[in-house]
Amino acid sequence: MTGLDRTQTPKTRQMPHKRGGLVACLDIGTSKIACMIARLKPSAPSEALRDRTHAVELIGYSQIQSRGMKAGAVVDLAECEQAVRQAVGLAEKMAKVRVESVLLSVSGGRLAGQLVEAAADIRGGAVTPADVSRVTSTGMRHATGAGRTVLHALPVGYTLDGAKGIRDPRGMVARQFGVDMNVVTCDATVARNLMLAVERCHLNVEAMAASPYVAGLSVLTDDEADLGAAVVEMGAGTTTIAVYSGGRFVHAAGFAVGGQHITMDLARGLSATIADAERIKTLYGTVLTGGSDSRELMSVPTAGDEQDLPQIVSRATIANIVKHRAEEVFEMVRDKLKDSPFAAEPKGRVVLSGGASQLTGLVELGSQILGRPVRVGRPLGFGRLPNEAKNAAFAVPAGLLVYPQYVHQEHVEPRHTRQQVKTGTGGYFGKVGRWLREGF
Repeated sequence: MTGLDRTQTPKTRQMPHKRGGLVACLDIGTSKIACMIARLKPSAPSEALRDRTHAVELIGYSQIQSRGMKAGAVVDLAECEQAVRQAVGLAEKMAKVRVESVLLSVSGGRLAGQLVEAAADIRGGAVTPADVSRVTSTGMRHATGAGRTVLHALPVGYTLDGAKGIRDPRGMVARQFGVDMNVVTCDATVARNLMLAVERCHLNVEAMAASPYVAGLSVLTDDEADLGAAVVEMGAGTTTIAVYSGGRFVHAAGFAVGGQHITMDLARGLSATIADAERIKTLYGTVLTGGSDSRELMSVPTAGDEQDLPQIVSRATIANIVKHRAEEVFEMVRDKLKDSPFAAEPKGRVVLSGGASQLTGLVELGSQILGRPVRVGRPLGFGRLPNEAKNAAFAVPAGLLVYPQYVHQEHVEPRHTRQQVKTGTGGYFGKVGRWLREGF
């Protein structure tokens, strides 16, 4: 077993309430890489977003075609590294700053959340922060299988002598103390190679976060998170899910089917090139089939020989191919939600994000299959976002920018090794470099 298995990916420190700072983030997807650089400034929280302590001012961003990625995982390290360099370089140029460390999203590696209960006897009568850390650590390790690594360990609620619903147990008196927590894991190899691609660009990975969780931080209002909501992040190679209840992130899931599968279905069904299929999906992709669609015809170039005549297809044919795959995705989402705490939230709504969520008619199809209200989410509470970054495709990178304001809610494993104590090496580079070395 490698040193990274059953441990936690790097975690950033919380953004101090009174201080600002620069934050850079990378969303390395299957079809696109987005890099955003922002200045965070302390600000008063708004009504809709109570937990936000800082205003986010975007100063640089880029979006380029991804290379070397499949289903949210690195499949060609050199290709991926080049693409990351290009994306970061473009954003740096626009922001006129040099980036040293980034926050990184993870959508591959079979994301999974598990609700874990852990308990221990209290030695001194009152619950200390050390007790909280000890019990949470035990619960986290218990939930992490071989070959998996922890992205998030979030306490959902505490118990004192069996009494549930305790918000903050520190200083309270009890004989036994317990914690219920959401432990989100992914394949350690996927996390490690994503990180390696970024490290090879001489960038520190400040923290890693699950894509659907940070998408939720950017697209959900506090009311939605309190009443119960599911965020479905629809990427090109993966669809990932985060469930929120009582204002907390309580469950995660994912599977490797996404918008790229619709493109491939169109390419096969229309005998078109993948590039033409992608363009058809972007321009005419809809899951709505209406009367006039069967009469509306369009010509599609045939893949292969240039001498071949273009074929004539109806808009209805295109819509049927798209709809068939979109139905499959929503059925898989429905199955994942059935096994989550969301099943107990009959009024909870589903918020779609990600590039693939922008297909026409997806909201109607989703609410029909899931039997719940559905909307498309876009980044909320961001000051000056350029128009192209205001849509659902940027939910994850925008969420990464606000993530440092929420890190304090998570349990972070202490990382003290003997060598670090002896030489006094620490800081982010020490931590991250060691995390990678231990893993190999």
